[in-house]
Amino acid sequence: MVNAAISPSRADYYQVLADTLPKDALVVTSLGNASYLWAAMHHRPENFYFEDAMGLALPLALGLAIAQPERPVIVVEGDGALMMHMGALVTVGAVAPANLTVLLIQNGVHAASGGQALTNANLDLAALARSAGIGRAQNIATPEAFASAMRAPADGDGTRFLVLSARPDTEVVKPPIAFDPVLTKHRFTTAIGAPRYVPTMFGGGRLQKE
Repeated sequence: MVNAAISPSRADYYQVLADTLPKDALVVTSLGNASYLWAAMHHRPENFYFEDAMGLALPLALGLAIAQPERPVIVVEGDGALMMHMGALVTVGAVAPANLTVLLIQNGVHAASGGQALTNANLDLAALARSAGIGRAQNIATPEAFASAMRAPADGDGTRFLVLSARPDTEVVKPPIAFDPVLTKHRFTTAIGAPRYVPTMFGGGRLQKE
């Protein structure tokens, strides 16, 4: 449940994330302040910042977790974005990579597009995740509880899904770097040692050889 009067800020949770982040973790953040604030607080090549693709951070993070099974993958998604692409939640529940942690900011609004209220702001998203097959899903209401959850040893198999109750943050944070999707992709693929994809005319492409 979202209570704007008492809920922590996104920055409160991000400070905990920065303090508990494994050194080899890969972090995917959704569009808007989810990416802008994280870049301002903890910019690194292993961050993948989304721009103009609402609801697609979770699918990308799922594929990344499958492709990089030895590294922790953490994705920050919003409640509004999840409701736009609910099928991604079902797919995560079916595949359930144990190295994937989903941090869902529940603030009750579409913050990245102006703060429009969700149709059901108080939906129990942890229960929804469990119904989709994600057993390690829980609601979090304080940074202290979030820190405990992040530091706790894995108590089961599959993906971890933490719903973080937060107050809306519609005022845009200025990131410390220019957000260019091509540069973000190249910086990130270099950081994880992935071959660069070279597009060709009229469709198709190839992976660049060493």
